[in-house]
Amino acid sequence: MASIAFPSLAKKATLSDGTTYGYVAVAPADPEKPTFLFLHGYPSSSYDWRHQIKSLPEAGFGVIVPDLLGYGDTDAPTNIEAYRMKAMSQHMAEILDKEGVSRCFAVSHDWGSGLLSRLITYIPNRLHGAVFVSVGYVEPKLVWDIDALLALTRQMFGYETYGYWPWHNSEEAAKDCDQNPASVFSLIYPSDPEDWKKDFAPIDKAREFVQSGRLGPLPPWYDLAEYTTRDRILRMKGYRGPLSWYKAAMRGVNLADEEGIADEDRSYDLPTLLVVSDLDFVTRADMQSQQTMKWARDLRIETMRNCGHWIPLQRPAELHNLLVGFTGKRGEQGK
Repeated sequence: MASIAFPSLAKKATLSDGTTYGYVAVAPADPEKPTFLFLHGYPSSSYDWRHQIKSLPEAGFGVIVPDLLGYGDTDAPTNIEAYRMKAMSQHMAEILDKEGVSRCFAVSHDWGSGLLSRLITYIPNRLHGAVFVSVGYVEPKLVWDIDALLALTRQMFGYETYGYWPWHNSEEAAKDCDQNPASVFSLIYPSDPEDWKKDFAPIDKAREFVQSGRLGPLPPWYDLAEYTTRDRILRMKGYRGPLSWYKAAMRGVNLADEEGIADEDRSYDLPTLLVVSDLDFVTRADMQSQQTMKWARDLRIETMRNCGHWIPLQRPAELHNLLVGFTGKRGEQGK
């Protein structure tokens, strides 16, 4: 939540469809340097980009960091149709307009990568380049056949990588998470990334972990004060909004918008950086790399070693250097 974590930098804007967003905005101190648009994932907020919000403006860059739909200072509709990627892409364009930014480098993590993928589809003229962190490009017109994906990953890796998705698509999941928020944190931000192979990824294990109220130690890269801030942010609106991103995908709410996209337009030429990690056992580096290579024609891949899923939090200095270096890929100039 921008207003809790960054009160001096927080803004709010009501957009053309009536949706209100909260976000952090810092203009570039150096007019020659571009702005980064950061898109967080599940279950996060603008607060998960706190290291980048500090380091990039110190280096002269601009940042725009929204609480995405369902999170923090931003509206959390109960209608699953509100979480259409096309609508949220237009929201991002309007926030850029309000900040006077014609083009930006967009950086995503986790579910934010689904949204960044559609920014490339719907508003490519607003982007200098795309940086996908942990999760790569998701092509349009994708039908989420979770049963097939679970069977495939079980065969490939010995466990299902997305076994928590059916629970996230249920009506009970938000209630479970709201009743046991500390368990959700221990599950999603483990001190040992290997835990995901037994506690999170396999079918029903995430539900069992949270419903039983299990707890684990804080990871070494997440201190108690940060945990307290995050807990305060997530408790404000709970998990119904955040879990709506999963429901929208699994229930096909984007397919009507995407059916008119030509097959040749599923690939793209925008300069792209994919940053993955070797100890991410859900959004695995091998699968994300293969998926993105299939569609991105101008792609560079970087792998963080001895690092789990939470690259922006675990390796902020390395990610900062990659982002700054990637700005050299800027194409047509824009503010």
